[in-house]
Amino acid sequence: MARGSTRPTSRDVAQAAGVSQAAVSLVLGEKWRGRVSETTAERVREAARDLGYRPNLAARNLRLGRTRTVLLVVPALTTEFFGGVYTGAARVAARHGFGVVLYPSPEGVGPARDPFASAQAALDGVIASSMAADALSAIRGDQLPLVMLDSDPRGSHGAVTVNLDIGDGARQVADHLLALGHRHFLHLAADVPSWTFEVRAQELATRVASVAGTTLRTASAPISIEGALAATEAALTGPGGPRPTALVCDDDKLAAGAYKALRRLGLRVPDDISVTGVDDLGLATALDPELTTVRLDAETFGERGMAALLAVLEGRTPQQGDIPVELVVRGSTARSGA
Repeated sequence: MARGSTRPTSRDVAQAAGVSQAAVSLVLGEKWRGRVSETTAERVREAARDLGYRPNLAARNLRLGRTRTVLLVVPALTTEFFGGVYTGAARVAARHGFGVVLYPSPEGVGPARDPFASAQAALDGVIASSMAADALSAIRGDQLPLVMLDSDPRGSHGAVTVNLDIGDGARQVADHLLALGHRHFLHLAADVPSWTFEVRAQELATRVASVAGTTLRTASAPISIEGALAATEAALTGPGGPRPTALVCDDDKLAAGAYKALRRLGLRVPDDISVTGVDDLGLATALDPELTTVRLDAETFGERGMAALLAVLEGRTPQQGDIPVELVVRGSTARSGA
């Protein structure tokens, strides 16, 4: 190909490799097995690399009737967690020639406006968080190939689900606090109707109840610092049995609000009360003392979600098993003085 000419074409690759354009199409489309030899396939790939050839995705997509675009539906972007989910999903998508459109559902709940004239015509598939699931019907995303994140496998529109092992995270928190001698717990629960928070509550209650002499109270709060502050203050100043020595929060942001409430009440973390969170956001190490929390790998979560959708689109079985989580112990938990 002469220097300064237009971008290399499949015809140029075919000529350089000494094969037909059809063979080039088979090899670069990963459909060559059983149709051309491995030696020929490698020769084509080498010619494409040498020439700097890139397939014309727009033309190929027009032929296939596919846009190679995926919609990622998440709650309103109020934490960095869903930014990590997007980063992971986009990384896997890019390796397979797909683009990802990020679509935050307003306030994380309720119907959202369709971002396209017709989502079904403009998209190949959807990845959606359970906390944004109500947006699916509005954008007709539940009529497309669908992967649900953080969702009950028994009730997710019949879709493939990808989950973090959030139940194990709750068990790790409970075991850590019980081992420190804590017996009286307050659960600061996210006031969000979502499977993931239901699982956390169930696992925490089961683990705490397995030890004699324990108590567990629950206070609900919206996922905001102000909401957590008010709920914690009300729970600790109202009637309700023994004062808790451990405060288990569903989210790092809830823990930050709880810190403020505890300081207003003259309580010290962790001397008077231990506090835990979930997520391991940057906020966790900005708090003083630094927060003991369950680390959720948001990028791996997004990667697995995108990989599962690609498997669905290709008729393969997605990877099975929940993504492990890890309790990160810092300065906000200590032995109970009670």
